[in-house]
Amino acid sequence: MKTIAIITARGGSKRIPGKNIKPFLGKPILAYSIEAAFQSGVFDEVMVSTDDEEIARIARQYGAKVPFLRSDATSGDFATTNDVLEEVLGEYEKCGASYDLACCLYPTAPFVTAEKLKKAMEALKASDCDALVPVVPFSFPPKRGFTIRDGKLVYEYPEYASVRSQDIPTSYHDAGQFYFFWVSNMKENGGFLKGKLLPFVLSEMEVQDIDNQTDWELAECKYQLLHKKSTQ
Repeated sequence: MKTIAIITARGGSKRIPGKNIKPFLGKPILAYSIEAAFQSGVFDEVMVSTDDEEIARIARQYGAKVPFLRSDATSGDFATTNDVLEEVLGEYEKCGASYDLACCLYPTAPFVTAEKLKKAMEALKASDCDALVPVVPFSFPPKRGFTIRDGKLVYEYPEYASVRSQDIPTSYHDAGQFYFFWVSNMKENGGFLKGKLLPFVLSEMEVQDIDNQTDWELAECKYQLLHKKSTQ
């Protein structure tokens, strides 16, 4: 069985300029994803898909392959992750390289570790699922949320207004770090997250969306705290 890690690192971030290679506690944030992939020891190929020459240079510096730059079709604001993955796998097949299992790994995911990648891959292989998605519980039950209608605050789900939060089933959201999927299923069903999805639950401390500078600073604080605990 052949495996590949595809790190999707488009250039041109608008909210955080140079986001994918911006220094995160001393090294480009992209480096954390590359290093975790290599240290996991479960991939035959670790590559970065990018449209940016500087990102490509840094990716190669840390050992990742960048066999080609993205096409115009997968470099725009409306290109989906699925579009990027299909292009990468298609380009490899043109060169005679095909893969059975793939991991889409985001470039701004410093909380991803080699151990998580190994455990996630093993979990998917041991299951009957088509893909694996890391998720994190919502910090507050969405079913107890409010919405605004005609200028008034109302419960969005009135049936849960009097239910204790601990009695409401836990809801989860995408951790936004990585995904494992069987390539054959992607081809058959037209998407890498189609079919039966296996959850891989993470704690809130291991997850941080990074969409602005405040998010970035929170991520650095979380990372430092996690690593301080791991060395005590």
